[in-house]
Amino acid sequence: MPADWIWGIVGGGLIGLAGAVYLLGNGRIMGASGIIGSLVDGSARDAALERLCFLAGLVAVPAVLQWAGGAAVDTNIPGNWAIVILAGLLVGIGTRIGSGCTSGHGICGISRLSRRGIVATLVYMAAGALAVTFGRTVLGI
Repeated sequence: MPADWIWGIVGGGLIGLAGAVYLLGNGRIMGASGIIGSLVDGSARDAALERLCFLAGLVAVPAVLQWAGGAAVDTNIPGNWAIVILAGLLVGIGTRIGSGCTSGHGICGISRLSRRGIVATLVYMAAGALAVTFGRTVLGI
């Protein structure tokens, strides 16, 4: 079994490759929040199938890899579902305010040296660090 950091490099490379293929194939930035948002608000009627396939891949690939390799997929999801739902809503609101998420700004934006993507990534990384610190120290999560 290779060290965990190797899987991080492999996963990061595959995410970068997926972003490049999506950009070259569709001429659009691969942003998961934008893809989900366009399906929810109905603005992606012409590309709904491709976007649903993208989201299905996001969900299915870890399950397929676990099935194929037998390795457990580690998660850090807390047992309190109210916190998970609240965190998801806050992330969704934040990605709408920031016009993107980690995949759009962080992966595709930074790799294209987009100033907006770099600033957005710095802001949401700082906000995430503050939220985790607050949750652990004040709320005891």
